[in-house]
Amino acid sequence: MSSRAYIGLGANLGADLGATLTQAALHLAALPQTQVVALSSLWRSAPVDAEGPDFVNAVAALDTELAPMALLDALQAIELAHGRERPYRHAPRTLDLDLLLYGDVVLDTARLTLPHPRLGERAFVLRPLMEIAPELAHLARCHDWASQRIERLGPLSL
Repeated sequence: MSSRAYIGLGANLGADLGATLTQAALHLAALPQTQVVALSSLWRSAPVDAEGPDFVNAVAALDTELAPMALLDALQAIELAHGRERPYRHAPRTLDLDLLLYGDVVLDTARLTLPHPRLGERAFVLRPLMEIAPELAHLARCHDWASQRIERLGPLSL
């Protein structure tokens, strides 16, 4: 049975961040038992709780039969293929893929927390998420994120 999952895509290292996120979306579309059903626009934002250049972000909606941990493993493999390193917490990154929501699953393990624990605090997640899933607007009402700088850049497409 398929579940709807939402993936946050972000990058702030590299020459063409939009191209990086496009490539990441193509990798998501190639995952087994998975279909990309929606992609948000690209959004530029200042780092939150991090240093480095501005990020470019987006959100993808997937219908997948992969279990949450299998999907997480696949996301981390895509990150590694794009040169992702984790030298320290919140380091600048070539690609960041966050599993934000997976159906109605609530999970809290050492490797994965669902829903994503900071989902409702970050405009760079909420703005693109609301663009493709306005029915999830209740997530945005819980936190004051309106003061975070964010700018819509244009479409992300496969």
